[in-house]
Amino acid sequence: MGSGIRVRLVNYTKKPLETVTWAALISYWDGWETGAFERMSELDVERHLPKILGYGHESILEHAVLTFAVEGISRITSHQLVRHRLASYTQQSMRYIKLDTEDVGETFVIPDSIGKDPELLEEWRELMKRSIELYKKTVESGVHQEDARFILPQAVKTKIVVTMNLRELKHFFGLRACERAQWEIREVAWRMLEEIARNDELRPIIRWAKLGPRCVQLGYCPEGELMPPGCWKRTRERWKALTGSKQEV
Repeated sequence: MGSGIRVRLVNYTKKPLETVTWAALISYWDGWETGAFERMSELDVERHLPKILGYGHESILEHAVLTFAVEGISRITSHQLVRHRLASYTQQSMRYIKLDTEDVGETFVIPDSIGKDPELLEEWRELMKRSIELYKKTVESGVHQEDARFILPQAVKTKIVVTMNLRELKHFFGLRACERAQWEIREVAWRMLEEIARNDELRPIIRWAKLGPRCVQLGYCPEGELMPPGCWKRTRERWKALTGSKQEV
């Protein structure tokens, strides 16, 4: 039960922060030229990028894109994920890939909240087991898996490749890393953030662009009384631990 989510950053724009900074300089640097990109240094990035982002000039973030592989999420969560339309997705097809396991835990995501009630959990597992059995019986009867899949619950696990630019990632994190987000998509968001934080080349942009939930981005909680007690403090502490920042946010 719970989270068997796996998220991995598999690719990103070469020299992402240099690319973003170089693009930004066209707006106010007379010496900008295409060849200037090769001369961009970490010092140039540190000198210009935090200041530019501090002014709120975020369109430059669109020049760097990141690609993630996400596995072990339910189709409930993948449906939420693809609502972020300024992104590219390629998802495991249940039309072409046939379900070939009878293990309920390997096949479906069961929320931890269900496990708190053993009797309810057993009913869930029985229903999921029955759906697998009926799926296989349907396929064995000669029906193509594109129709047999109709029997499977939305809890069935899936895999998806996600590509977003940094500006859309900021929007995604703002909504989905919040404690009010559904638990599974929130876990995906934080794991994507953790992948960025593990990358030395990308880590500084988390702090400079405030990649994180909206309370981090705005400096206050826009959800107000809708939020559980203490969530703002918990979220900010988690974000600061991720970035290694000792500054207040």
